[in-house]
Amino acid sequence: MPEVRIIAKNFMDMVASMPAMKLDKLYENGFICEAILRSLPPLAKKYVLQLLHIDQPVLARLFAEWVLPDGLSKHKVAIDRLLQLRLFVEALDSRKNEKTYKVNPTYQRSLQQLLVHGGTLPRESMPSNITVRLPTLEDLETYALEQWECFLLQLISPSHADKTLNISSSLMKVFQRRLLSQRDREAPKLTESGFQFLLMDTNAQLWYIIREYISNSEERGVDAGDLISFMLELSFHAIGEAYNINTLTDFQRNIIKDLADLGLVKLQQGRKESWFIPTKLATNLSVSFTESSSRKEGFVVVETNFRVYAYSTSKLHCEILRLFSRVEYQLPNLIVGAITKETLYNAFDNGITADQIVSFLRQNAHPRVAQRIPAVPDNVTDQIRLWESDINRVEMTEAYYYDEFPSRDVFEGACDCAREWNGLLWEDSKKMHLVVKSEVHSYVRDFLRRQK
Repeated sequence: MPEVRIIAKNFMDMVASMPAMKLDKLYENGFICEAILRSLPPLAKKYVLQLLHIDQPVLARLFAEWVLPDGLSKHKVAIDRLLQLRLFVEALDSRKNEKTYKVNPTYQRSLQQLLVHGGTLPRESMPSNITVRLPTLEDLETYALEQWECFLLQLISPSHADKTLNISSSLMKVFQRRLLSQRDREAPKLTESGFQFLLMDTNAQLWYIIREYISNSEERGVDAGDLISFMLELSFHAIGEAYNINTLTDFQRNIIKDLADLGLVKLQQGRKESWFIPTKLATNLSVSFTESSSRKEGFVVVETNFRVYAYSTSKLHCEILRLFSRVEYQLPNLIVGAITKETLYNAFDNGITADQIVSFLRQNAHPRVAQRIPAVPDNVTDQIRLWESDINRVEMTEAYYYDEFPSRDVFEGACDCAREWNGLLWEDSKKMHLVVKSEVHSYVRDFLRRQK
């Protein structure tokens, strides 16, 4: 079953796909180097720091001696990640005929300079005597979420949006590309991926949209490397501080307007100057997807009789609940609905899974029931899964089958690689057989090639 995949857990997955020349250009910026260091797995981060001031290549077998036997799989994942990002340059020692690793010279030089001498961002926050009264952090977070919800409503259901954003129609089509489908003279409809997208939490949705924004930058005549560089730079700014727009280039000013529509920054105009204020969504850009996901206050209460009470004023929340339940009536701050067999069958037909529905209800449980175990009654979750099993007797997934691994270490490394990309379907540790999703086959194949 196709699904919306967050292929890029953070910018580093996008960075890994860039050509070598663009990567080296990106690594000339010390703050980008720091952001990349933050994103690495702990063991990979340790390797970079240990070799940061070593100019000579180090034998690959020496790295394996730094970890205990039960940590070899993590070691292989760390090395694979460093090679993907070109943080490590692989070479062959001609005398010993052994593989060696060395830190990318450009990255090494930039990170050394940043750690030893420090660094300054291209702009400093504006003094308070120039800016008008700035919003509080609470007001800024409210603004960011409201702006994001408005964007999502305009993306999937423009008629329900409270206001129209300034995002161009061509750019909106880029975002809608895999979320909506439209036939001749028919209104656009959510695709299977679109339904799944709506059930994601805010951070997952943000990464999906940012990935689309960057992946299609070339179509708009924008260099992807410059775009990633500016966004990572933006993530180092302080939440709630004002930064002068005049410090931005023309390219960056166009980008900042799009980011304001998405809720990543807030734009304000003074008597003589104008400025932008980063929100929490912007500062999360240099943090990994899992780290940036934070617990937000929920709004849903599910009862054992399959009744759903959503304490919310959000139109978006109401639209999401309609995906798998029947909304019976709506008060100013309360949505009342019911989960039925018919509404769930409709959800399953649209590509939404039982696990996604249960996960959404648990993640958004109201504080009064969030601490309860279980937050969603067992009879409700069990019945949702039973109704799904009635129509999903067999599930077809395109996959690749691997066997005849040269060693157990290589087999475990391939399994870890598939897990990292969320593509491991099945493994037999005794016979060393492995099945992965077709979309991660290229990553596993590249990993296996490096083991030869």
